[in-house]
Amino acid sequence: MAAPRAAVWSYCGRGWSRLPGLRSSWPGTTGCAALVPEKPTTETHFGFETVLEERRRAKVKGVAKKYDVMNDMMSLGIHRVWKDLLLWKMRPIPGTQLLDVAGGTGLSWVLGDAEELPFNDDKFDIYTIAFGIRNVTHIDQALQEAHRVLKPGGRFLCLEFSQVNNPLISRLYDLYSFQVIPVLGEVIAGDWKSYQYLIESIRRFPSQEEFKEMIEDAGFHKVTYESLTSGIVAIHSGFKL
Repeated sequence: MAAPRAAVWSYCGRGWSRLPGLRSSWPGTTGCAALVPEKPTTETHFGFETVLEERRRAKVKGVAKKYDVMNDMMSLGIHRVWKDLLLWKMRPIPGTQLLDVAGGTGLSWVLGDAEELPFNDDKFDIYTIAFGIRNVTHIDQALQEAHRVLKPGGRFLCLEFSQVNNPLISRLYDLYSFQVIPVLGEVIAGDWKSYQYLIESIRRFPSQEEFKEMIEDAGFHKVTYESLTSGIVAIHSGFKL
């Protein structure tokens, strides 16, 4: 989201527990919420539409209410397999301190902004974000914040829709995306625009190589990516050294 939810976790071997040490001005909460911060008035994009930044944040907040439903419809449920692969790459061990930004589920919530995370420097072992960074207004700032809050040696992991690398699959994917998904959204959820935005935001997101360069520009090293399902999504990884 433009101002995503952040779930703060500590892996203790048998489960996840809340991580202490948050800045006092950002108390922990339970439940799901999104914070819309004050920002200067600037134009940006919302899918293929040009809007003011504050208007985009409000629109994204509305889309977030049905985000999991959208992902289920978009991927026919395969997004859950992709998330399992992200978790497998993470391989948490007892004592791992994990920040999951824009998470769909969690035990402890912190209201915050991905562009101005409410945590101290060098705090987390792993930063993860799945299907969320695409909705951040300033992706470069979110990446810089991810780098800031990670400890030296910490790992950044991002699962996001990407660019299909097979021409035939790409044509079929475009047909399904633009012609079928918005219709399903209207019929099932009564919401054409949210599904249309989802498709448009995916098409505007940088390619695997372009996003890799953005992660490197934020200060990460050993940046790699793995394309899944012919490039429909990709998992990017980088380390703070």
